Amino acid sequence: MAGLLLAAGGGQRLGGRPKALLDHRGRPLVEHAARALRDGGCDPVHIVLGAAAASVRERAELAAYGLSENPDWARGMGTSLRVGLAALAESGADAVVVSLVDQPGIGAAAVARVVAAYGGRGSLVSAAYGGRRGHPVLFGADRWADIAATAEGDRGARAYLQRHADVLTLIECSDVAEPYDIDTPEDLHRLE
Repeated sequence: MAGLLLAAGGGQRLGGRPKALLDHRGRPLVEHAARALRDGGCDPVHIVLGAAAASVRERAELAAYGLSENPDWARGMGTSLRVGLAALAESGADAVVVSLVDQPGIGAAAVARVVAAYGGRGSLVSAAYGGRRGHPVLFGADRWADIAATAEGDRGARAYLQRHADVLTLIECSDVAEPYDIDTPEDLHRLE
């Protein structure tokens, strides 16, 4: 079970502060998000960087993780998803759990629940909060090519998930996680 952390965004609504470098509990946010994937049962964990990638590599302790840089990060999350799936294609993983760097309220417990719902290489699983689909999301390896082919803009795999809602397994996680995003200066109070 691989983990994929999308951490390439430039934080335009945060005044150009890359989300991966936001301080949370004394360390860059990217470290916390990667650790949640690992502690939730994912190995290997791969991180896609983009905005300020050199600074992220310099400031964050990421030696335990695979890293890729997305040169097209400004075109949206879909490009990072494609880069990450391509990097994991030869990993031998049967599935990948995808998480976003800007959701510090989602930790290892939610990842572990999604991992536990794996049912084969065709699996499609999502955390849910009050019955609504959220992150993390698990994609069985048999789905990666189709997901990569349709991932675009800031919607990532949203269109794919909507088209396959009939086979998507939702795993309620609202008792162990909070799905808020750190998108604007008003959201920064959620960081510790």
